[in-house]
Amino acid sequence: MSFILAISPLDGRYQSKATELAESFSEYALIKFRVLVEIRWLLALCDEEGIPEAKSLNADQKKLLLSFYENFTVADAQKIKDIEKTTNHDVKAVEYYLKDRFANTSLEPITEFIHFSCTSEDINNLAHALMLQSGLEVVKKYMMQTQEKLRVLSEELKTTPMLSRTHGQTASPTTLGKEIAVFVNRLERQFSILNSCEILGKINGAVGNFNAHLVAYPKVDWVNLAKKVIEKDLGLKQNLFTTQIEPHDYMAEIFDAIARWNTILIDLNRDIWTYISMGYFKQKTVKGEVGSSTMPHKVNPIDFENSEGNLGLANAVFHHFSTKLPISRLQRDLTDSTVLRNMGVAFGYSLVAYQSTLKGLGKLIVNEKQLSEDLNAAWEVLAEPIQTVMRKAFIEKPYEKLKELTRGNEITPEVIAKFIDSLALSDQEKSVLKSLTPSNYVGNAEQVVGFLKK
Repeated sequence: MSFILAISPLDGRYQSKATELAESFSEYALIKFRVLVEIRWLLALCDEEGIPEAKSLNADQKKLLLSFYENFTVADAQKIKDIEKTTNHDVKAVEYYLKDRFANTSLEPITEFIHFSCTSEDINNLAHALMLQSGLEVVKKYMMQTQEKLRVLSEELKTTPMLSRTHGQTASPTTLGKEIAVFVNRLERQFSILNSCEILGKINGAVGNFNAHLVAYPKVDWVNLAKKVIEKDLGLKQNLFTTQIEPHDYMAEIFDAIARWNTILIDLNRDIWTYISMGYFKQKTVKGEVGSSTMPHKVNPIDFENSEGNLGLANAVFHHFSTKLPISRLQRDLTDSTVLRNMGVAFGYSLVAYQSTLKGLGKLIVNEKQLSEDLNAAWEVLAEPIQTVMRKAFIEKPYEKLKELTRGNEITPEVIAKFIDSLALSDQEKSVLKSLTPSNYVGNAEQVVGFLKK
């Protein structure tokens, strides 16, 4: 299909930016992971001494069986989709596909142990877990790149003074690097929480009790057999406390962690956008690029705007996931199935956003002139340290006197110096206060950057 006919921007305008997720969240990926789960379960059954009918496989047979996954192609996935047209059941189509592959091979005698004692959700929940595991590897790469880019900027700009704006009004100065360090710390903290989330899975039958398994083979340790498949073979974590479905609580934890990370990135995008509008940052121009269809001079902060918009879309889906997926009527309903098919949507919009933010950060140029002009026009911010020293010296009504001096009045270095000279302070204290400027009154901003965890 031509990209220009795509309904979703992820398959059209942004297709090239989201293509890395195809191997994780496409229909092809879902089918391929289902095949892997079926194969790993079958291998475990064949290795289990308590199931002699499954027949132990030799090395060549195991290699052949694993090749059905390792060499799985889009054409193979299409064969399964074609089978599904008849079965009207996606997982059963995978089973029939494998049975067809077994025909006339040394694997044919164990054909009926494909999907043995499994409910469809045994296969699906593990396939979705593997999809999530794979997709996280992709987006985490860009998350880390964003954090590292901001960490570098923070270090580079840790001594660059900037006028703060609390409530949009002039406030005590800081440095650009320290303000960026705040975002680095926030993002890295959420990233750490995301990394601590376990990806769970189950393969315990129709209602989670190994009912059919124990009827067929009551002496087999099904709990540990399932654990081996889930944890050793697939790299997930077993959850024994399930109904027909794995409850998806772990998914909500992951999606909420990503959404919080995304929300912090929205906050960063908006702050950088505002700094650009204030002239604190300029942007590198790109030859041939147009900022406005009518105003030739404009270089719009489109990368940060694009990121903000796509993060909003991603979080809307993530939030729906985390509130919907942990809810399932009684032992099973199908409302989670169609929702889970949209994991790639939330990850896709996140990925587009991360790339936009990175692109925007790479175009930033600090405007030292504008930063300096704003600081030099805001001598009133020194009212804070002056009244604080006055408090220390027990001078009466320090806050009120500075309020009367500064509020609504034009404040210059001369006005500040004259006021300091009028105070009953020691010469040393007056000297310290007179040495202050809006540019050097930044506290321990530089040191704060150094406190970032390495």
